[in-house]
Amino acid sequence: MSHLTSGHRRFLATGKAPLRLGVPGFAHPLVAPAEWGRLQRAGLPLDWVVLGGAGGGPGSRPDPYWRAAAAPLREAGVRLLGHLDLAVGTRPLGELLSDAQRFLNWYKVDGFALGRCPADAAGLRETRRAAGALRTLRDGTHLVLLHGTHPCPGYASLADQLVTFAGPWSAYRWSQVAEWTADHPPERFCHLVYAVPRPHLDEAMRIARWQGAGTVFFTDRTNHASRTGRARRASRTGRAAPLTFVRVDPWESLPGYWDDFVSRIGPGVSE
Repeated sequence: MSHLTSGHRRFLATGKAPLRLGVPGFAHPLVAPAEWGRLQRAGLPLDWVVLGGAGGGPGSRPDPYWRAAAAPLREAGVRLLGHLDLAVGTRPLGELLSDAQRFLNWYKVDGFALGRCPADAAGLRETRRAAGALRTLRDGTHLVLLHGTHPCPGYASLADQLVTFAGPWSAYRWSQVAEWTADHPPERFCHLVYAVPRPHLDEAMRIARWQGAGTVFFTDRTNHASRTGRARRASRTGRAAPLTFVRVDPWESLPGYWDDFVSRIGPGVSE
């Protein structure tokens, strides 16, 4: 495709600039207290942390567990974003703003991560309308558009940052960057990659820098897990059963190599 490039000139522009972490949100703090607690470690190069996780939304009432998880991060100066579902541009604006106001009132977020954001030209108008309305709710609202792929260039003017890749390592290692992104600095782009094997962490970071992304999150977690109940039934009957999988959220827990990952990010990292 003519708008894609190998990213060579992006790498020359960014060199070995330090990366920062964009945390797409863990499971609810009641079931993932260790994950939320470890984000409080001093000196983490955090760009932003999403509240609400993949499910999105603030809920119907204030949640004391979310408040407890958010408070120390906010006090440490970490940027907190409420997760809002754009439903590929079909979400009624009134509903979106109502959820956004709850995030502001209950958890004092600094902005919003807009999930299922459209990426084509047809979705620009509604996304522009939503982004403009959200910015009126709070001075300095920080907006991240979770496209998961390279959108058309018009979206770059609507938000502080675009998530231009969200997916598995098997796709990321062969991915290309849209040529128009070379007109913007790395802090405007984020990559979220799951199923990254530990031996490939350095390669993943090189790809991010090569493609001009300043914010990343890599994990060895995958989006599927074995369905053990079926295996147990098979063992009782003595008959073999095919291994089946269920979809899970790969972001709901820390990567197994979290400390190693964090240690490789930032100034002075040797590649």
